[in-house]
Amino acid sequence: MGSSSPAPVPRIVLTAPQGRSGKTTVSLGLCAALAVRGLKVQPFKKGPDYIDPSWLSAAAGRLCRSLDPFFHATHERLRSEFLKGAREADICLIEGNHGLYDSSMPELPDGAAAVEEGQTPFHADPLGGGSTAAVARVLQAPVLLVVNTARMTRSTAAMVHGYQTFEPDTPVAGVILNNVAHSKHEARLRQAVESACGIPVVGALPRRENLTIPDRHLGLVPRDEDEGLLPVLEACRQAAEQYLDLDQILTIARRAPALSAGETASIQAGNTSPVTIGVIRDRAFSFYYPENLEALEEAGARLVYIDSMHTPQLPDISALYIGGGFPEMFMDELSANRTLMLDVRRAVEDGLPVYAECGGMMYLTRRLHWKGRSSAMVGVLPFEVEMTSRPQGHGYILAQVAADNPFLPQGTLVRGHEFHQSRLVDFDPDTPAAYNLLKGKGLGAAKDGLTVHNVLAGYTHLHAAGASDWAPGFVQRARAFASGQAVYSTALPGEVRQ
Repeated sequence: MGSSSPAPVPRIVLTAPQGRSGKTTVSLGLCAALAVRGLKVQPFKKGPDYIDPSWLSAAAGRLCRSLDPFFHATHERLRSEFLKGAREADICLIEGNHGLYDSSMPELPDGAAAVEEGQTPFHADPLGGGSTAAVARVLQAPVLLVVNTARMTRSTAAMVHGYQTFEPDTPVAGVILNNVAHSKHEARLRQAVESACGIPVVGALPRRENLTIPDRHLGLVPRDEDEGLLPVLEACRQAAEQYLDLDQILTIARRAPALSAGETASIQAGNTSPVTIGVIRDRAFSFYYPENLEALEEAGARLVYIDSMHTPQLPDISALYIGGGFPEMFMDELSANRTLMLDVRRAVEDGLPVYAECGGMMYLTRRLHWKGRSSAMVGVLPFEVEMTSRPQGHGYILAQVAADNPFLPQGTLVRGHEFHQSRLVDFDPDTPAAYNLLKGKGLGAAKDGLTVHNVLAGYTHLHAAGASDWAPGFVQRARAFASGQAVYSTALPGEVRQ
């Protein structure tokens, strides 16, 4: 029997010369408009991000997935992750970040870039392996360039031509004009781009104020946080249907060639029964990568979701996962649910394994301070946290596990990211930390990650692709707790007061 070739996966990359060009607006509108046509649209977001994916998920009706050269490390792993997410999809839309050729991927120290034999590391790409352009080349995905044309006409063509030729084999296949002033402006832009660049203009959006999603201190407001923002999504869909050539965009997407990826190892849970892990997931804590939740399930977890503001007590669980989010926006509501907070604290004292990231760590501290207000938190970690006027840590993290902890082997290198606008109060900087940071701010002094009992909490957001031991280690610790094995114990000074 002969083996059949993989079927092509229709796909496009939406990107721009720079941020604030309108690519998220176009991506949302395009996802929603194609979904209304009855297509199964699978969105992806390039780069570490939770907020844009929350909107893309709502627009497409399918969970947005992450594609990031730093997390996935090699071309083969990124292709494999893309194909996994693309299953059963009619079209895949990948929204880039920053400008098409911009990369914030850090340099790696000696030995940290090592990959399996036969794999191609993104760090080896001389053209800038961390960019959206690199992702487009690896996925052989046609690129649609969203250009903010305010106060430009023929210069737009020069810009597009430069983006076509700047890095060889970057498949720029079409242009979407944004902030078009009037019909004559559009006609001049189309003529200039199509004659000089030889690629089609597949849409032209006028200046519209109702296509803007509100910002806050860490970016856009998450989609799950406010139902009142849904009219913005509907406006984006209507604009896409009115001003984009959806049929031409589909034709471009369907020209993408078939992709193949080598075999990649998957986590196997074995024949053991699932162990129950609680996940606090609501408006305050919404920063979860679907890949992380899937990795836990593949390792043998059954996930149960908990609302931090309305669930009165913990369900019957063997571990707890508290992701990031905006607890400061809901600090009064969180503090008002004291029964859950007391239950979490008692469970920690009884040895419940807990993994908490950023906002989740803030929830476990004694108090949260913001804009002159203060609310009591769980009190597991013996310090307080305050919000500041600007980011305290922003970007990728490369961490080496330096100390004994519940979930990760010592010496392991993990790849993650941080974006926090808070800092710890009454924190002893000499406190031992789980991670030595080769890249990133974390808690300060090039370290992050605090352990107390079975808790690991820090500012680092992990992605399963960049921390392959995390999910199996978490599930293993949950299984040990469920079987009544001894409590893991690492003490912080002044921890857990009775």
